[in-house]
Amino acid sequence: MPEGDTVFRAVHRLRTALAGKTLSDSDFRIPRYATTDLSGARVESVRSVGKHLFIDLLRPSGIPVSIHSHLMMEGLWDVHTIGAKWRRPWHTARVVLRAGDIEAVGFDLGVLELLADPGPAVAHLGPDLLGDDWDAARAVENLAAAPDTPIGIALLDQRSLAGVGNVYRSELCFMRRVHPATPTAAVDLPPLVDLAHRLLTANRLRVTRVTTGATGRGRELWVYGRDRRPCRRCGTAVERGMLGEPPAERSIYVCPRCQTR
Repeated sequence: MPEGDTVFRAVHRLRTALAGKTLSDSDFRIPRYATTDLSGARVESVRSVGKHLFIDLLRPSGIPVSIHSHLMMEGLWDVHTIGAKWRRPWHTARVVLRAGDIEAVGFDLGVLELLADPGPAVAHLGPDLLGDDWDAARAVENLAAAPDTPIGIALLDQRSLAGVGNVYRSELCFMRRVHPATPTAAVDLPPLVDLAHRLLTANRLRVTRVTTGATGRGRELWVYGRDRRPCRRCGTAVERGMLGEPPAERSIYVCPRCQTR
């Protein structure tokens, strides 16, 4: 699933292409909005809140509306010149927005809706790791409120802090020498939260996510996706396991020596 930095990059591309422009055409390819026409609407802003993406518009009538999307597992926003070949099959497109010679296409979006008031859609979220109003103290407080929850599960709870996904979950725990199954009460939370903020900030505009500081191909991550390969710190084979209860069970990657239970 795309994480906070992935959504931030998508917002950056969309903002560069669309912000301040007027839509010449819109094409919603889901039944609920099949007849919706946003042509003539001005793009006021493009922004992310955690893993949620908003395109805020002002209709010619003066009525605001926001396109709210969530990439979920397979979603993608792409931007290109009209007439360019699409990166994914046409039938996976959920919405097409055009402004001048620019075309923005949302493929395989897990959530796509039009909202008059976008606030309630993200009211449940904790502090956004890449938001201008990032609040580390509140994120720590939110995590600490569930002391018996494994830290690897707590980090994915967007109500505590918004933006961490499965990759960062494994990388953060490794870098702090914490096993993901460790109860949150036993974890030194402020340094973990600070590290999460620094990592996502450093990667927010990178095409390839890097947590090790090494940008060479295959050297970018500490443990994620590296099961059975040697730990970059001690040489012990990295192990892949599962954490959580079905259907929310997700994979974790740990070094059994660096991250003892």
